[in-house]
Amino acid sequence: MADAEQITFPHESGTAVATLPEAFQLTTTVRPDSVAIRTVGGIQEITWAQYAARVEAIAGGLAAVGVRRGDTVGIMLTNRPEFHLVDTAALHLGAIPFSIYNTSSPDQIEYLFGNAENAVVVTEQVFLPAVRAADTAVTTTIVVDGAASGAITLAELEQTEAPDDFDFERSWRAVRPEDLATLIYTSGTTGPPKGVEITHRNIIAELAALEEHVDAGFDDRVISYLPAAHIADRVSSHAANMVRGIQVTTVPDPREIAAALPEVRPTFFFGVPRVWQKIRAGIEAKMAEESSPVKKNLAAWALGAGAASAKAHLEGRGDGLVGGLQHGLADKLVLHKVRAAIGMDQVTFAGSGAAAIPPEVLQFFLGLGVPVLEVWGMSETTGVSTMTTAENLAIGTVGKPVAGVETKLAADGELLIRGPVVMRGYRKQPDKTADAIDADGWLATGDIATIDGQGNVTIVDRKKELIINEAGKNMSPTNIENAMKAASSLIGQVVAIGDDKPYIVALVVLDPDAAAARAKNLNIPDADIATLSRRREVIEEVTAAIREGNGKLSRVEQIKRFTMVPAAWDPGGDELTPTMKLRRKPIATKYADRIGGMYGESPGSDVIDLR
Repeated sequence: MADAEQITFPHESGTAVATLPEAFQLTTTVRPDSVAIRTVGGIQEITWAQYAARVEAIAGGLAAVGVRRGDTVGIMLTNRPEFHLVDTAALHLGAIPFSIYNTSSPDQIEYLFGNAENAVVVTEQVFLPAVRAADTAVTTTIVVDGAASGAITLAELEQTEAPDDFDFERSWRAVRPEDLATLIYTSGTTGPPKGVEITHRNIIAELAALEEHVDAGFDDRVISYLPAAHIADRVSSHAANMVRGIQVTTVPDPREIAAALPEVRPTFFFGVPRVWQKIRAGIEAKMAEESSPVKKNLAAWALGAGAASAKAHLEGRGDGLVGGLQHGLADKLVLHKVRAAIGMDQVTFAGSGAAAIPPEVLQFFLGLGVPVLEVWGMSETTGVSTMTTAENLAIGTVGKPVAGVETKLAADGELLIRGPVVMRGYRKQPDKTADAIDADGWLATGDIATIDGQGNVTIVDRKKELIINEAGKNMSPTNIENAMKAASSLIGQVVAIGDDKPYIVALVVLDPDAAAARAKNLNIPDADIATLSRRREVIEEVTAAIREGNGKLSRVEQIKRFTMVPAAWDPGGDELTPTMKLRRKPIATKYADRIGGMYGESPGSDVIDLR
């Protein structure tokens, strides 16, 4: 395990802090009248002074319903201000608030709450049926958006008088760095979710490690749209808000992120790869719809100039006199307007993580003037463990370890991590904890990687997901899939298959947004995914993209046959985890007939043969 070295964060107030409640109490005094949390359009705004007062009231209410130090509090909410209020209040009790995905079924809720052993759940009316259908030990249900039978409202909880023996200040001051701050349940791609135990020390260490590269404070803005059950949102918006004073705007539906960006104009923005791909696709779609040939050509020239500048920068060359003039003119005429239109004209930190992103997407945004830094980390490492930086973009890698983190490779190439960001362990699973963290504190990440002479880490793929074909060749399915997705925004998901097989085949799923744009262009605006998947024009475009993607791969990695799945895949469904990771084993089972058909002597008419 990681040693018990004291980890603190240099708070803006001048005092070093070691726990989240300690940081929050100082943060609320710096600019008490500034807005701490808001919703899009400022419909709801909560100042730091109001935040502090409500946290104290909610903490008293939670104490009145029996929440004590070390107890767990379940949260099933969309991204809304109430999450921050409730979670922060629970932390001030020394309790362990944790979030679960809103797509969780009653069976999943039963498993998660059984592992966490929470007697209290905070939720919304829309999730009540699933919560109540689960057989759990929950005795108190708190609803944040109105009254419901058998539950109390958040307003009622805030007005509940705290127990006579409850001392709010004594309670939060008693919180220790080694106390648990939350549980993050893994997405369950390889079995039942595991409860990752994250301490206050872990989170403070993570924020301290990022301080060198992320200069965020009270004048900064972030959008909270990823689920709070994901380590990324819990650290980059919730904890950063408490510790660094960054203003949070909550967006309850991640599909609304593109509309929220121009209103918020975030200075700090973290997106999973699919978000960056969708923003890029939106820009390209807007260009395609431009009716003026002059404007269309100007936009294409400007993006080309930006791309040329990005390429020169990545290769260590300067723009040169002509290139510099062209890029400057392109930025003045077009690129800065594009950044403003997508709400990224004030971004000082842009990051991508949670999964691999095609290098072409990173190069596109660099050309646009929005350098996106790639980060790598896990729930088990409290988020970011390595990252590229403005000085070390190193596209294609996930950069170097952040401060306090050590990396090395095991004999088989598995990436090992050590440092104060490494979790305490898996809840109630000491055997799995021992398997993951050795006696010297090294965490086995499950990722196969390489480390170059400069210390940059490159992730090959998940150890358990590597494809080994019948000839014994090891291949990364993620590398194959990203080559295809980079070739066309129309491709939403690709699953490369080929374990113990003679060649690679793939399932291809259309991106719903890009598909809707194509349907409009084809004058069939009401066509669904199934209809579009059969259209000759769409099949030809996807086939061309697969051929283009194949051109970037070695012969053995190339997709030889593919078929289009005539339905969209939703996060939290059979095929995707809530964080958009592929559920490879369930996919292989569900689509076994389709996959088998692609390896047949006479494949069906829905199989495209590229051999």
